[in-house]
Amino acid sequence: MESFEPGGGSSTVLDSLAEILEQRKRADPQISYVASLYAQGMDAILKKIGEEATEVVIAAKSGDPTHVVRETADLWFHSLVLLSHLELGPGAVLGELARRFGTSGVAEKATRQKEGTHG
Repeated sequence: MESFEPGGGSSTVLDSLAEILEQRKRADPQISYVASLYAQGMDAILKKIGEEATEVVIAAKSGDPTHVVRETADLWFHSLVLLSHLELGPGAVLGELARRFGTSGVAEKATRQKEGTHG
């Protein structure tokens, strides 16, 4: 089992996890959960993301911060699986967040609506 260095930074953890997810593309779906998701395809990955997003909402309603963190970690993990499936990595999302940094949320959303994208 791979491990992460404490204090390595969030992008280090995300990059390390992305590398492991790429390796799982070549793993046996019978012994790797992630490989089984890849083998099932996009619909299975999207279904899992939907389930995890719902679990985040339920955890938030419960008011238990530990539960929220755990469910959010599950959602982020499965989102990284999706990115990997699409040949993207966490850097693409971090780059988009960096692009938005310092921009008003209202202005940024108006730009996306003008461009015909959602969010």
